Amino acid sequence: MNRGALFTLPNTLSLSRVVLALAFVLVTGPRDRIALIAVAGLTDFMDGWLARHEKTESTAGALLDPIGDRVFVFVAISTYLIEGQLTTGQYVMFLTRDIATAVGFVVAKIIPTLRPAVFRARMLGKIVTVLQLVTLVGILVMPELTRILILTIGIISAASIVDYTFALWRGRAR
Repeated sequence: MNRGALFTLPNTLSLSRVVLALAFVLVTGPRDRIALIAVAGLTDFMDGWLARHEKTESTAGALLDPIGDRVFVFVAISTYLIEGQLTTGQYVMFLTRDIATAVGFVVAKIIPTLRPAVFRARMLGKIVTVLQLVTLVGILVMPELTRILILTIGIISAASIVDYTFALWRGRAR
């Protein structure tokens, strides 16, 4: 992975999710929000695929992609919380993996023996992200499934946290 230019097409796609997050707040119609969620999911897939396909993977892209994901999801679920479509407990469960990953990243930077560890996307993390996007749509089209979808996010998030922790542990300095 190289440092590369900041404004490559994959990085621009990652950053587009920040704009999509703003649009999510501004629109109120379920169809408009579903379209924004679909575009966010598509850009999430396309940025990684393009970076690998065009061999333009970069350190900046490795940071921008999850930031774009997290900003979009955070803004969307915060909007749902404010609108009363989520309870505070559901909101927290939705964010569990993201909070744990952020804490893990800070810990990895603070503890000297962990500094060389690099955070990379893991399959369970990707599954949680897809499940989050599906749940964002589910809240709009089948609100009666919100509880089970968020419980599923919580369970897969717990497994993802364990997976990331073991990966970080294995990747630490020896």
